[in-house]
Amino acid sequence: MKLTCIACLAFVLAGCAMNQGAPASPQASRTESCKQASEQEIAALFDRWNQSLQTGDPNKVVANYAERSILLPTVSNKPRLTPADKLDYFKEFLQSRPAGKIDFRSIELGCNYAVDAGIYTFTFARTGAVVKARYTYTYRWTGSQWLITSHHSSAMPEKT
Repeated sequence: MKLTCIACLAFVLAGCAMNQGAPASPQASRTESCKQASEQEIAALFDRWNQSLQTGDPNKVVANYAERSILLPTVSNKPRLTPADKLDYFKEFLQSRPAGKIDFRSIELGCNYAVDAGIYTFTFARTGAVVKARYTYTYRWTGSQWLITSHHSSAMPEKT
């Protein structure tokens, strides 16, 4: 009996030793590869978004956003979480024919994410209004393209 227990214990320990260094799950064996982006590439994402505004098609604007993303827009109190929410917002927003211009920016690069934050000015062709606002875009690399995961925009609190 004692010999059988020792043999079983040796068998179990040998099995443990063979699994040493093996991944605990198939997911653990995957390694994430990082998309190396340049500041110019990330800066161009605002241009892509701004050009989609110029089309007047809210669907083209919403296509810049990840399925799971948040839009905290300048001219709405409602956080926009779903593509339908964003579509609803941009249908209204695009009626003013907005065009944005970056005044100041700071870009942070990471592994499959980037942040572009700063100050931009919007001119609304329909009314001639000009609005300066702070912005933050966060982007995630999907494996094939950069998409917005969060977008915050707020009018500047102080008038200059």
